[in-house]
Amino acid sequence: MSDNASKTIDTKDPDELLAPTPGLSGGVRSASKHDSGPKHVAGEAVYVDDILEPFGTLHLAPGAANIAHGRITKMDLSKVRSAPGVVCVLTADDVPGVNDVSPAHTHDDPVLPDGIVQFYGQPVFCVAAETREQARNAVKLAEIEYEELPAILSVKEALEKQQFVAPPHVMAQGDAKSALARAKHRRSGVMEIGGQDHFYLEGQITFAIPQEDGDVLLHCSTQHPSEVQHNIANVLGRPANAVTVEVRRMGGGFGGKETQASQWAALAAIVAVKTGRPAKMRLDRDDDMVMTGKRHDFIVEYDVGFDDDGRICGLDIQYAANCGFSADLSAAICDRAMFHTDNAYFLGDVEIRSYRCKTNLVSNTAFRGFGGPQGMVAIERIIDEIAMTIGRDPLDVRIANYYGTTDRNTTPYHMTVEDNVLPELTDDILASCDYRKRRKEIDAFNAESPVIKRGLSITPVKFGISFTTTFLNQAGALIHIYQDGSVHLNHGGTEMGQGLFIKVAQVVAEEFQIDLDRIKITATNTGKVPNTSATAASSGADMNGMAARDAAMTIKSRLIAFAAEKYGVVEAAVRFAPGRVIVGDVTELEFADLVKQAYLARVSLSATGYYATPKIHYDRETASGRPFYYFAYGMACSEVMIDTLTGEYKATRVDISHDVGRSLNPAIDRGQIEGGFIQGMGWLTSEELWWDDAGRLRTHAPSTYKIPACSDRPEDFRLELWSSGRNVEKTIHRSKAVGEPPLMLAISVHRAIADAIASVGDYKVIPMLNAPATPEAVLNAVANVAKGMIAQSHDAVPAAGE
Repeated sequence: MSDNASKTIDTKDPDELLAPTPGLSGGVRSASKHDSGPKHVAGEAVYVDDILEPFGTLHLAPGAANIAHGRITKMDLSKVRSAPGVVCVLTADDVPGVNDVSPAHTHDDPVLPDGIVQFYGQPVFCVAAETREQARNAVKLAEIEYEELPAILSVKEALEKQQFVAPPHVMAQGDAKSALARAKHRRSGVMEIGGQDHFYLEGQITFAIPQEDGDVLLHCSTQHPSEVQHNIANVLGRPANAVTVEVRRMGGGFGGKETQASQWAALAAIVAVKTGRPAKMRLDRDDDMVMTGKRHDFIVEYDVGFDDDGRICGLDIQYAANCGFSADLSAAICDRAMFHTDNAYFLGDVEIRSYRCKTNLVSNTAFRGFGGPQGMVAIERIIDEIAMTIGRDPLDVRIANYYGTTDRNTTPYHMTVEDNVLPELTDDILASCDYRKRRKEIDAFNAESPVIKRGLSITPVKFGISFTTTFLNQAGALIHIYQDGSVHLNHGGTEMGQGLFIKVAQVVAEEFQIDLDRIKITATNTGKVPNTSATAASSGADMNGMAARDAAMTIKSRLIAFAAEKYGVVEAAVRFAPGRVIVGDVTELEFADLVKQAYLARVSLSATGYYATPKIHYDRETASGRPFYYFAYGMACSEVMIDTLTGEYKATRVDISHDVGRSLNPAIDRGQIEGGFIQGMGWLTSEELWWDDAGRLRTHAPSTYKIPACSDRPEDFRLELWSSGRNVEKTIHRSKAVGEPPLMLAISVHRAIADAIASVGDYKVIPMLNAPATPEAVLNAVANVAKGMIAQSHDAVPAAGE
C-alpha cells in the first residue's frame, strides 16, 4: 500500500479537462492510438506463442473423453507413453497438490478428472512431447473404456431433475402476484436465449518456465493473473510466492480467460516442474471451442401485467441458465442477469427467480456483459409484446416505463437510481436518427413490399458498473521514475486489446504533465502488483487508473515537497505544467531536471498505489444493497431488412449514442463501442451453438460457427459519444466504463428483426423470435406469423348455420 493511501483520492472537477491539455502529448482526453496498434499492424506484437522458445521446450496436447458422462473403467496409456517424442503423460494421479482449479474453490473443476467424465471433450489426460505434432499424434493412441452414465444435455431436463450447480435465488420488490392479478392486461411467454463462444483470436495458451527451488514462471493469456497464480500454487502444493504469472497482452479475452485459463496453466506448470523443462500448452481452435466454456444459454419464462399506456404493473420472471458441469462463475453471472432484468425500466412489483442448472456440457463462464445481456434481452422482448398488445409504438412504451429521477427510481434489488440520464439521452438520439419519420416510411414500404420487409427498433442500455462481489473492487499499481525522468508503469489490469494500458498511461502522463512517450507500459506481473482482481466487470480503467493515479500522486507530492524546500517557497507555489515544473515566480525546471535533483537529494522516486471502489455494498441474503458504483447508459436505433422467402436479413443502418462520461480516450472508446455492438449482434443473430444427442459440440470451427464478417457491419453506421456525458461519481477524471455496456446496444438489431417479422402480419400477431435470430429462426417466425394471420381470418368467418 502506498504511504499516502489513507488520504482521500479525489478527481478534478467534472467540468475540467473537457479537452486535452494544451502542450501535453497524450494526456487525458486525447485520442491517443493504442499502444500496441503499430505492432499489431506490423505483426510485431509479442503474444505468448511468439516468445522465443528455450532449447528443450516441451509441447502439450490434451486427450479428450468421447462420452458426455461416465466412469472411466480402463485407461491404457502405454502406447501413448511409448510414442515418438513423448516425454511424459499426465493423469489425475500426477497432480502434486489439489486437483482443482475452480475459481471459488468449490472443488468441482478438476485439472484432470479422477475417474468420472462430466462432458464430451473433457480432457482426461495430457501428453508432453518434443514437438506439438508428436504430442497431438500420441493422444490418438490412448485406449480408454467407460461405463456410461445418464447425461443431462438440456436446461429443461436439468430443471425437471432439479440438478443445479448452485442454489436457486430470488429477488423481489413489492407484491408481484397481487399486481398481476389486478392488471388490466396480461401476457405470458417463454424465450430461449442461446450461448456464445468467445472466439478470441488468440486461443488458450500458457508457457511455463521452470525456476530454481521448484518455482515456476508462467507466461499466460489470462484476464486474472492473481487467480491463476493462486490456483497453480494449490495445484503444485506450493505457496503463492513460488508461482509468478506474467501477461503482456492477450489476443482477446471477452471473459473466456477470466477463470478458464487456469486449467491449461496448471498442466503446463506441472510438466515444467516435473521435467525441469519449459512447457507450452496451446489449444488449437477446435479443442478450444470444445473444451472451454461459453456465454450461458437461458430459458426465460415471464408473466407481465400492464395498463392501457403499456406501463408495467407487475412482473413475474424466471431464468434457467445452462451452467454446464461445474459452478465456475455461474452464481455471480446468474445474479447479474437478475440485476439487469429491469434494464432501463421501473419494475415496482416484481419477482425474479433464477435457477443455475447443471448439465453434462462444458462449464459455462464469464462473457462480456456477465449475464446482464440475457436479462436485458428478455425485458426488451417483453416491452415489444406489450406494445403490440395495446397497439402502441414500442418506443413510447419504453419511455413510459423509464426510471424516474425523483420517484419510480428504485431497482428490484432496492438500489436508488441517482444518475438517470436516459430521458435526455433519448431526446438527443431521437433528434439525430429521425426515428419517427423513418417509422412512417418503413410502415409505408412494408405495406407495398410483399417479400422484403424492413424493421426498426430503438433500445436503451442501463448497465451497472462494479464487481457484484464486493471484495473484488480493488486494484494496485506500481510506478518508478528513473533519473532521466522516464517512467515505468505497472498495475494489476491486463491488456486484451481493449486499450486499458494506454488509458492508464494517459492518467499518469496527465498527473506528471509529461508526454506519453516518456512512460514505459510494462507487462502485468504478479511479482510486481499482488492480489489483483480480474480485468473484468468493465472496471479496468476505473480501478487501475485510480490506483496508478494514487501512486503518481505519492511521488508527485514528494517532488513538490522537495522543490518547495530547496527553492524556499510554499508547496502551493510548485506547479506541474506540460514537460516542466514551475517553482514560485522565477524558477522553471524541466521535469527530468527536477527528478535528477530529487534523486541526488535521496528522495524516493518509486511508489505503489491502491484503490478500493467506495459506496458499494450488497446483502445477498436479502437481495438488497448497492452492488454498483454507477450506471453506464446508451441507446441504439437499428434498421434491418429481411427476405421473408429465405429468412436472410441485413442491418442497413445503426445510430448509436453512448454515455462514456468524460472520455479518457475518445478513439479507444469509439472502438470499444463499435466492437461491442458487432459482437452483440453476432450473439443475437448468427452465432449458433449446437450439440448433438451425444453431447458433442458440432459448431466447433469457423466453418460451422458464424461470427460476424466485415460484410455484416451495417452499411450506414453512425456512432457518437454522447456530448452531454458525465459521471456524478468521482471516477477517474469522471469517465465511465465502456467495455461491456455497448454489447447490449445490439439488442436493437434483434428487436428490429422481430419488428420486420411482425409486419408480415400487419403487427397483429406477435412474433416469438428467440436468439440467435438465424435465417432459419427468422423464416420459422415468419411462417408462424403468417399462420397466426390465417388462424385469425378463419376465426372471423362465421360458422355454418350462424
